[in-house]
Amino acid sequence: MAKKTSAQRTAEAALDAAKDAAKDAKKLIKSLPKKDAKKLKPLVEDAKDAAKVSKKKVADRPKKVAKSATAATARLTQATARLEAEKKASDRKFAAKKDQKKAPKKAEAKKAVAKKAVATKAVVAAPTVEPTVTITTPTSAPALAPAPAPAPAPAPTETSAAAPELSALTLVQLRARARAEGRTGYSRLTKAALLDLLAR
Repeated sequence: MAKKTSAQRTAEAALDAAKDAAKDAKKLIKSLPKKDAKKLKPLVEDAKDAAKVSKKKVADRPKKVAKSATAATARLTQATARLEAEKKASDRKFAAKKDQKKAPKKAEAKKAVAKKAVATKAVVAAPTVEPTVTITTPTSAPALAPAPAPAPAPAPTETSAAAPELSALTLVQLRARARAEGRTGYSRLTKAALLDLLAR
């Protein structure tokens, strides 16, 4: 067996590199869009053809074989690197578009959470405000209480005087008066029953 020269070893290494580059590119083609895959397929075939060289040719012209295999590998490597970069860029654009679409939804969700928090704070704050209101109302209530108290005392004398006035009113006016006084069940009563109800 004859020893291999360094040129032959270099040629064999270039052929192996071309085979490996073709395998890697084939795997990459599966993940690329059809348009980009079509661009890459001819380069893969060139690399395969450059790697398929007979042993005789490697022994006779090792430098020429190494040069063609290296050139095919370089073209394929450049193309795959460019297409991978384009794919990454398009993936980033796609992700950015998704984020832009999601951004308004996220902002709306944040606003909704903020509104709920404000509403919760208002609900929590409301009971603390109410006791102060109830505390202030009792202080003002005694001042108002004496005013209504004298009004019922003269009412019995007014009812006897008001009875002739009430009989002069129409049924509609009597119902309006009963409504104003806060009475219930007056809508179906007759005029006499309404007069009796309002006299009490």
